[in-house]
Amino acid sequence: MITVKRALLSCADKTGLDAFAKTLKALGVELVASGGTAEFLVTQGVRSTTVEQFAGITEQLDGRVKTLHPKIHAGILARRDDPAHVAAVGAGGLIDLVVVNLYPFEETIATPGVTVEAAVEQIDIGGVALLRAAAKNFQHVAVVCQPQQYAQVAEALTSSQGRLDERLSRELAARAFTLASAYDQRIAGFLGSADGSQPSSASPADLPDSMSVTIARRQRLRYGENPHQRGAWYVPASTPAYGVGTLTQRQGKTLSYNNLLDLDAAVRCLLEFPEPTCAIVKHSSLCGLASAADGRSAYERAFACDAESAFGGIVGVNRPIDRALADALMETFLEVVAAPAASPEAEARFARKPNLRLIILEWPRSRPAGWEWRQVLGGWLLQEPDAAPEAAEALRVITTRAPTDAQRAQLLFAWRAAKHVRSNAVVLARESATVGIGQGQPSRVGSVRLALEKAGARSRGAVAASDGFFPFPDSVELLAKAGVAAIIQPGGSIRDEEVIAAANAAGLAMALTGVRHFRH
Repeated sequence: MITVKRALLSCADKTGLDAFAKTLKALGVELVASGGTAEFLVTQGVRSTTVEQFAGITEQLDGRVKTLHPKIHAGILARRDDPAHVAAVGAGGLIDLVVVNLYPFEETIATPGVTVEAAVEQIDIGGVALLRAAAKNFQHVAVVCQPQQYAQVAEALTSSQGRLDERLSRELAARAFTLASAYDQRIAGFLGSADGSQPSSASPADLPDSMSVTIARRQRLRYGENPHQRGAWYVPASTPAYGVGTLTQRQGKTLSYNNLLDLDAAVRCLLEFPEPTCAIVKHSSLCGLASAADGRSAYERAFACDAESAFGGIVGVNRPIDRALADALMETFLEVVAAPAASPEAEARFARKPNLRLIILEWPRSRPAGWEWRQVLGGWLLQEPDAAPEAAEALRVITTRAPTDAQRAQLLFAWRAAKHVRSNAVVLARESATVGIGQGQPSRVGSVRLALEKAGARSRGAVAASDGFFPFPDSVELLAKAGVAAIIQPGGSIRDEEVIAAANAAGLAMALTGVRHFRH
């Protein structure tokens, strides 16, 4: 057990510090505080000894040096079970509890227009040193690095009359090292690029030789992909929440591992569309997508693409859910509904299905920045997000017949959709809605057959998008026979001439993008 007789407090964030300090005082703990913390405690009616008084020093270099002093660190690092250590420091110099939280570096660099100079001044040196020293000596010294820990530590001290169990001290030490590591990684990321963000290109010069990522568990999951697999959800520990990480759950069963994967797929897809759009995802596969004048129309048209597969799926919309959309969503069984907001009338409607998960999230204003990670057995893969621009003027028409302006717009819609369909991906679309999706087939012509089967008669007059080139003309011939009017694809096959000839023979319009959008 650690008997806490003296505590050192140095906190940039004063949240809850007054109550915690008063608890320590009530237990007879002597308080030593750095300048700003000591001044705050005075305003709360709590007396403390200043660091200057305790160590016999004054702050130096405009406050850059405050707690970096041998007396302070010796008082923290001394082993209580080593008489020589205790004699060297003296009982009057031992520090049993370190309460430190760090300068707000992350908040500072999140400020628009922040300068490097301003950011550098918020890099904590003394605080990190205190955390590491106390955490190293956890068998004799306890460390508290976050205001959220005050209640737990105060309760433990109160119930044990000023003592702390070594097990708790070890847990606190681990958290302190985790926080310090994440703090350093955020600083390294900021200094490693011109504007403090991750590099936007993945040239060999930008790809790092080594990387560390610190994540924190947000919640345990009932299980992983299957009931016999354990699972949990983690988020970055030192960067602002983004995308799925911003969600709040308004109702329904606990989110599952598979729910989160599907939700991520829906959000990534919807980022491509500024207009009111609905995406329906099942088993990480897009089974319906549509843009329309309002949310209900977008959902109904997306659902019509493949109503059979949509059953039990996830629906994401990029506009607030109103009563009309909620009424439509209630007509079928869905696992999750996600949107940036929902009206009170819509939430009341959803409440009739208490197991339906209603998710509200902060809709990202742009596509994800930084790197994407993926694990393989024995290693990790790193890549840039697929953020290639989609512009009508970038299309290169290579057939005798050119697509009409209306067809060009639909080709771009289908092309953006194909980007979020499992490769090999073939998407049929008309009037800003998918009508047939073929995906996950080992051959492209197999995906064509699947898309045409889903579309049925709706393929006549539709456009088609293929995420990769056509290796043979057979796919084009099948699409033409079904009545497809125009095709968009990357090009680049050694049989491009045969493919183009097949399109010309059928009177199809075909445009090349020069960009491939595989999604494995």
